[in-house]
Amino acid sequence: MTNGAQADVSTILMDKVADWLTASSLAGDDLETMVRGFCERLAAAGMPIARVHLSFSMLHPLYDALGFTWERGSGMRVEGFRQKPGQKSEQFLRSPYYYLLNNKLDHLRRRIDYSGPSEFPIFDDLKTLGVTDYLAFRHMFTAGREQGMLGSWSTDAPSGFTEGMIAALLRIQNHLAVAAKMAVLNRLADNMLTTYLGNDAGKRVLNGNIRRGQGDTIRAALVMADMRGSTMMAEQEGREAYIDTLNQFFDAIAAPFNRRGGQILSFLGDGFIAVYPCDRHHEPSEIACKAALSAAHKATARMAALNEDRRRRGLAEIGYGIGLHVGNVMFGNVGLNDRLTFSAFGSAVNEVQRLQALTKKYPHSLIASEEFAGYSGGGWINIGKEKLRGVKERLTILHPDMTDIVDSEDDAFEISYDGVSDAEQLMLLYRDSAGAGSTGNGKAVQ
Repeated sequence: MTNGAQADVSTILMDKVADWLTASSLAGDDLETMVRGFCERLAAAGMPIARVHLSFSMLHPLYDALGFTWERGSGMRVEGFRQKPGQKSEQFLRSPYYYLLNNKLDHLRRRIDYSGPSEFPIFDDLKTLGVTDYLAFRHMFTAGREQGMLGSWSTDAPSGFTEGMIAALLRIQNHLAVAAKMAVLNRLADNMLTTYLGNDAGKRVLNGNIRRGQGDTIRAALVMADMRGSTMMAEQEGREAYIDTLNQFFDAIAAPFNRRGGQILSFLGDGFIAVYPCDRHHEPSEIACKAALSAAHKATARMAALNEDRRRRGLAEIGYGIGLHVGNVMFGNVGLNDRLTFSAFGSAVNEVQRLQALTKKYPHSLIASEEFAGYSGGGWINIGKEKLRGVKERLTILHPDMTDIVDSEDDAFEISYDGVSDAEQLMLLYRDSAGAGSTGNGKAVQ
């Protein structure tokens, strides 16, 4: 515990903490940097804080429910909140946060009683830190309650929080909420753009590449993939089952193309296009094509694993086709002045789409152009020449010799059929608990 007489914290020093939060927000600092810096400065200002917990939940299609726990002398740890669908967390139901939310309270204060059983299980952990006083709070960012901050302050000061300390914490809490909301919105904008447009395209848009016709001509290895028999499958399985099947298909085949230099630009119904940008020289083209081919091998292995599992469960296999090509593409904005899309266009894109379509004609799920095969190396089997619509010369097409391919050990593929992604599970904690009559699903954070 802290020693010496207890005094209220300097208003001047707390104002300095508030000024730092404003500067951090204006500088565009990420949430982790902001929370870490805030906690350290709060303690340095003389606030006898032993532990701070802050959690943020925000609307996001794939991910974002984060918790930060800071302890004096131990630094900070960052957690993502997860739960399994249909499971209720007894820990959360018995937490101060559930009590706070379920009773629609803005604050909950408790003196920690060492003489008897703890009111909430988390207090047992706080006792090991010597905590004497605990103050939990919620701070909504929006009226809709889907964005906000939950948190708690804990002190080990012998007499707990004074009235002056509580007043100072409430004031700084408002500054923190404003700064955190800006960081959350910045993160949300960045994540939304990278989720829907891809990493590189998202950064281009954030950097101001937002006008129709604005873009670049780049060289890239190109990938086009598509599911086979999707219309019949949709009719046979029904809407929900088909959407689950489509997501399993994308999890298996598309994920390898969205890493190690690859970017999925867009999903086109039951297919997608991906690019591996490179410079207009031989060596960069080799690197891009080899990366695309390696991803294609991984996608093939993952589809084999998915179809084996579907066979065991008496389900139809999922057919697919992948086209591989390399060439110059226009990379930028097209559409209406007030409704744009950011993608790749040009003859090379049309050609890779037609290469992918040739997998319907030939008994091969993966077909590449001769130019792509020349850059990527490895063993290839010549299929023949094809006249592609819109291309003057007949194109030599090949498919890879898969006999010498060794499965990568660093690309484990876990098949999930619960119908709820990790991203959706992360959001359930805050959404379920924030409403009246909540069942309190989720992991406790307090």
